[in-house]
Amino acid sequence: MSGRTPPAAVPQAQPTPGTGAPDRAATTSSRGSAGGDGAPGTPRAADGTRIAREAGDGVVATVRRGLALSPLMRRGLLGTLLLGVLATLGRVVVPLATGYVVDNGINAEGGPDTSLVVPVAAAGALVVLATAVVSYVVNRRLFTATEAGLAELRTTAFRRVHDLSALTQSSEQRGSLVSRVTTDVDTISTFLQFGGLLLILSIGQVAVVTVIIGVTSWPLLLVVLGCFVPVVLFGRWMQPRVSGAFGEVRARVGRVLGGISETVVGADTIRAYGAEGRSRERVDVAVEDQRLAQLRAQRLVATSFSSAVLGAGVVVAAIVVVGALLGVDGSLTLGELLTVLLLVQLLTGPVQSLTEVLNELQNAVAGWRRVLALLDTPVDLADPGTDGVDLPEEPLDLRVEGLGYSYPGGPPALSDVDLVVPPGTRVAVVGRTGSGKTTLARLVTRLQDPSTGRVLVGGQDLREVRSASLRRRVAMVPQEGFLFEGSVAENVALGREGATRDDVERVVHELGLTAWAADLPDGLDTRVGQRGESLSAGERQLVSLARARVADPDLLVLDEATSAVDPGLDVAIGAALERLMAGRTSVTIAHRLSTAERADLVVVVAGGRVVETGRHADLVAAGGTYAGLHGAWAAQLQPAG
Repeated sequence: MSGRTPPAAVPQAQPTPGTGAPDRAATTSSRGSAGGDGAPGTPRAADGTRIAREAGDGVVATVRRGLALSPLMRRGLLGTLLLGVLATLGRVVVPLATGYVVDNGINAEGGPDTSLVVPVAAAGALVVLATAVVSYVVNRRLFTATEAGLAELRTTAFRRVHDLSALTQSSEQRGSLVSRVTTDVDTISTFLQFGGLLLILSIGQVAVVTVIIGVTSWPLLLVVLGCFVPVVLFGRWMQPRVSGAFGEVRARVGRVLGGISETVVGADTIRAYGAEGRSRERVDVAVEDQRLAQLRAQRLVATSFSSAVLGAGVVVAAIVVVGALLGVDGSLTLGELLTVLLLVQLLTGPVQSLTEVLNELQNAVAGWRRVLALLDTPVDLADPGTDGVDLPEEPLDLRVEGLGYSYPGGPPALSDVDLVVPPGTRVAVVGRTGSGKTTLARLVTRLQDPSTGRVLVGGQDLREVRSASLRRRVAMVPQEGFLFEGSVAENVALGREGATRDDVERVVHELGLTAWAADLPDGLDTRVGQRGESLSAGERQLVSLARARVADPDLLVLDEATSAVDPGLDVAIGAALERLMAGRTSVTIAHRLSTAERADLVVVVAGGRVVETGRHADLVAAGGTYAGLHGAWAAQLQPAG
């Protein structure tokens, strides 16, 4: 960016080098709460909330919440339902017309009355045709609305995944997390498109048919109820068991996807350690667990369905027997008996399908609950949105006040950290593995929020800064740059929305990478492959540095890019880093202490605390923690013997 200030000669208000105990670089009396609510000194739990296996709502509450989250799904639903009611009523016309024709046309006094039979049959045929047309319209409207609504739900769930902190995401296998957005939503789609409206209309059809049978012959209605009520009660008893079984199925599906995705991503590591058999065994166990869970669920489904089939067969036989007896007694005509028999077919179909649809509902509800559990997971890194502020349009300084952080269930990773970094300063953070360096970097870039204290950039608490402004002005380059499927140019342009090909070529030139890019098979159009696997580790890091240059941040945080790359690109990466950091505030997690030697300020972290700060030469002369680290590092560089 234009107007960058040159690096400060000596950062101010820093602890005395080598003392082993830092002075306070900033006052701690105004520490903000980690929750961003303005209550000074209020601690909060570290981010990393676990995603629940599924939401705890009941079936009705789950469906209600699911529909509420998908407004597009509800659009036109009333009209679709009314058309469905018309289609259902149209099915009742044929049994009624049949009974009427038999009693008043075929069995009419004086012989069959064709003048009645033909018009009624023609009217019935028209009603059947109209019913078919209405049913088509209903299905089309239903599919359109549900696909729109489920796409909306899938998008909402996908965005929620990105809103969650990295710790929360890591609480669940990646494949299982993906299944909440994909296969779990698919179960909802299957139910809504093939069973949701059918469930409502079937209940209505059962009610209408029951009333008509009662009006036609109340004794036969008692027979129907006597056969079906036990089936309904048994089905209700089975529902919670089926629901639990399908909930287990959805969980096992997530585990299978997680196991498979890990095996695919880690294929090279698996081959390198000859772990194919062990990995295959893990996946086989997960697949077998899913198969057994699916079998248990389907056995329950088969039991429910078979009870409905048995009830349907019994009711037809009972109607024939009782109807014949009533006919002999003269209290039931042949037309009425045929009407009831046909109506019973309209009754047994929904009762059988109701059992099947209710089982589909349980599967869908299990999927819905897993999606809702994802959406219910608190967002640890909430964007203040319109209530937030933008970072000032000037070179940015960095202040850390009373910073503390604890990972869920673990001891403090950082405690009471204070730091002042003037604009344009190059900072190197050094320390042994596990000292808290990376945690500090993640807090400075708001990939995590502190448990206590606050991080201020440009004088603004990061929790109060709008995400769009933060990501535009602050960037982090991880140790292993992640690349997306596409070309080198596309991955570089990802650094800033609207970046053009000219922008990409310009930053490649500015970082001194033109020759490297020209040596690629297709130049900047070279495809990087999945996760950048077509490039070497060093080449992936060069792309990451170019991406950061396109972003042009005022505050740059780097997990040192030269720590694990091929030597052939070490010089190119080092030169690119120098050009990238020039004139901007930078914080580097230094794995190689050569980075600390070139820094304006060295911050030494040990045991989650800043124990020394100062220039490289001053810290070496002080003979403290940094001097020991630097001496050990320098000894490793000496040739043996």
